[in-house]
Order: sequence, then C-alpha cells, then structure tokens
Amino acid sequence: MKHTGQARRAALRLIFLTLAAVCAVGLLGVTLVWAGALARFMGGVLAGLAFVLASVWVLFVLFTLYFFRDPNAKTPDGPGLVVCPGHGKVDVVDQLSASQFPGGPCHRVSMFLSVIDIHVQNAPISGRVVSVAHTAGKFINAMEADSALYNENVLIGLDSVQTPGEKIGVRLIAGLLARRIVPFVKAGDEVQRGQRISLIQFGSRCDLYLPLEYKIKVKVGDKVVGGETIMAAKS
Repeated sequence: MKHTGQARRAALRLIFLTLAAVCAVGLLGVTLVWAGALARFMGGVLAGLAFVLASVWVLFVLFTLYFFRDPNAKTPDGPGLVVCPGHGKVDVVDQLSASQFPGGPCHRVSMFLSVIDIHVQNAPISGRVVSVAHTAGKFINAMEADSALYNENVLIGLDSVQTPGEKIGVRLIAGLLARRIVPFVKAGDEVQRGQRISLIQFGSRCDLYLPLEYKIKVKVGDKVVGGETIMAAKS
C-alpha cells in the first residue's frame, strides 16, 4: 500500500538522532577521564550521565516504536461512504456555517488523538488532492475542540472521484506535544479511500469537513479507527 513504512522511517530517524546524542555524551566523558584530575571528575560525571541517558533512551526507543506503529487499514467498500481519517476519540460533531474547505456550510467531525493513539492519517474518500495548505500557529493543548483556530495545522482538500465536484476536507492540527505535521501527499495527487496521507508526531487533533447531504454515522465519545470506521454516508 502506498506510503507504507513512512511512519517507521520517521521513528528510526528519531531513534538514531537520540542515540548519537547519548553516544556523544558518553564519548566526551571517556575522553575527559583520560585527562587531568578535574577533567577526570567531570568525565566521571558525564559517564554516569551517559549511563542514565542510555537507560532512558531504551525506554524512549520502545515508546517511539509503539507510537509510530502503522497497521494496514481494512477499508470498507461501498458507494457514498466516508471513512475516518484518524485514530482517536470523537469529541465534536456539529455544523459550521462557513469553512475554509470545502467552503460554505458543512458538517464537522473532530477527533482527539492522544499520545497512545496511532498518528498516521488516512484518506476518507477516493479522489484528487486539490490543496495542501499549511497555517503557522501556536501549540496549545489539542484537547480544546477549537484549537484549529490557533494551532499549527495543515488542511488537505479532496475532490471526490465518485461525485465530481464534491469536496471534503481533512485538517491536521498540532497539539501541545505535536511539533511536526508531515503530509505524504501534494496537490494533484490521486488517492484511494483508506490510503495513508499524513503523519502527526505526538498528541494532536484531526477534523473532517463534509457536505451537508451526508448523514453522520458516529457520535461524541466513539473510538474511531483511521481508514476503517465509517464516519458518514450519503443520505
């Protein structure tokens, strides 16, 4: 499946960068041990610090590999279905009188992604990527439903292949710990329902914007699975 392994590669980059930092501290400590008395004392301190950091690093590796897990979605077939773009818990189901994309009134289904949820996002429909718009912002707690108004975010606009001209938006919202949003797609790309489209690192939020003719199939409090849970269907 397209973009398989991107989350794992992101995890490995973090693991190797942190390993290099731990090794640098340890190497500096060993170097100082071979120098003068004061340097030997400082070297011993750094060597002990490196041991502590190495222990913490092992825990960090285990958490990172868990956090960046990315199972293949079992995407349902059927006409007029919209699947969930993210893994998390639905905490807002409402209607907006205006929206950046698709524009005008629309349904909004918002879900919070905790640090223990999968953070790879999936295409809710099959279609063409119309736009990938990045907006700089703050990094306040993404548990706030309106954090999209203030936080760093990326809005992906999709044009449905099943209903030409029908537009659906997915907004990826950074949180208190999420400092990087990584889209896998760009404007002009064709995507299939359930395909991986992005990665948000650490706690965050994902919003789905749908035309009003769709009937929402989830409710506040539901746990949802990216690429699998049916979020809405044509009325």
